[in-house]
Amino acid sequence: MVKVDLTGAKDFFDQIGPDFSKISDAHRTLFEGSGAGGEFTGWLTLPERILSDELKQIQAASSRIRSNSQVLVVIGIGGSYLGARAAIELLRSPNYNLIEKDTPDIFFVGNSLSTAAITETIELIGDRDFSINIISKSGGTLEPALGFRVFKAMLEKKYGSAAKKRIYATTDANSGLLYDMAVSEGWERFVVPDDVGGRFSVLSAVGLLPMAVAGIDIETLLRCAVEDMRELGLISAENPAWQYAGARQHLYMLGKTTEVLACYEPSFRFMAEWWKQLFGESEGKNGVGIFPAYLEYPADLHSMGQYVQDGPRRLFETVCLFEEANEDLKIPFELGDRDGLNYLAGKDFDAVSKVISKAVSEAHIKGDVPNILISVPKRDEEGLSKLICFFQVSCGLSAYAMGVNPFNQPGVEEYKSGMFRMLGRS
Repeated sequence: MVKVDLTGAKDFFDQIGPDFSKISDAHRTLFEGSGAGGEFTGWLTLPERILSDELKQIQAASSRIRSNSQVLVVIGIGGSYLGARAAIELLRSPNYNLIEKDTPDIFFVGNSLSTAAITETIELIGDRDFSINIISKSGGTLEPALGFRVFKAMLEKKYGSAAKKRIYATTDANSGLLYDMAVSEGWERFVVPDDVGGRFSVLSAVGLLPMAVAGIDIETLLRCAVEDMRELGLISAENPAWQYAGARQHLYMLGKTTEVLACYEPSFRFMAEWWKQLFGESEGKNGVGIFPAYLEYPADLHSMGQYVQDGPRRLFETVCLFEEANEDLKIPFELGDRDGLNYLAGKDFDAVSKVISKAVSEAHIKGDVPNILISVPKRDEEGLSKLICFFQVSCGLSAYAMGVNPFNQPGVEEYKSGMFRMLGRS
């Protein structure tokens, strides 16, 4: 399991400490599906369901895309793309499209209405063979729907009637605009499960098809997730999800209203974006909620480090570290030692990074910033599974302990109604 170390936060707890009785109640509510939004807790058993029902179809489609396409355009917004992009950047590379590989480039669109971004993607695709994976539960979300119009027209212009064999729709199982279009046009369909909300859907076809196209071993990922979900179902204060959720809630009650997630791996950036949506959309309602923010260390120590160290004391810090680096790189020796760094010669970059992380946490704790440490064995399919399952379960526990429904997002609809009115939708 993921390891949670609360040593850097315990001195900030009052005498009582985290209320694990409240977390225990939240655990039963979550795993029994008995609370508000309980009909959307299907993600707890999703890995085993995908293994038995949809895995082979996803793998077959990904093989077909890899064989006939140099590019896959993934169209979606929010939970419809963040999980897939997070996985690809974490396990493959943030520079995935720039490295030499035997898998297609992957472009994520439909999450912006920027003319510059859309036209640049069109130029980057150029004359290459490509396919589309459109991801939307309803098909009516404006940003991906408009993006789909653009790239579907481009696909149809290039391939004519054969374009339909290059469109893969991940949508509702039985109804909706995109479902109706997919059935009418004969596009291959994948399911966004009815009992799984978008931000919890990464281990469905929503996230798995793009991951598989990128060469991630999704079968290993799912098999690890089955075991991780089983372990996170443990009713115990030793459960790392209990520890994280309990610490978050206790610090929130002590006035720490902002959580800064930090990591020393640039490849973690979109994992953090996924985490921000997961916790922000699940907890931020009814006038309560911890504000989720992300800083990439050490780069942001030279821009936001001053604020964390000496700014308002309303924040706490959660640091995610990987115990084992995927690569080895040692600091070289230099004759003359003109930069004065030979005292580090022969040391591994990862070892130096870990020393820096300890020094930073120590300084921030002294600066009245509680620290929670989350450690994961390695950046691989097993580590990805542990992160996804841990954060999802922790989020459900934390939100229920806070007294809110983790699985709705009523505030999101507010801007949409005004947007459609201003655009002249009848």
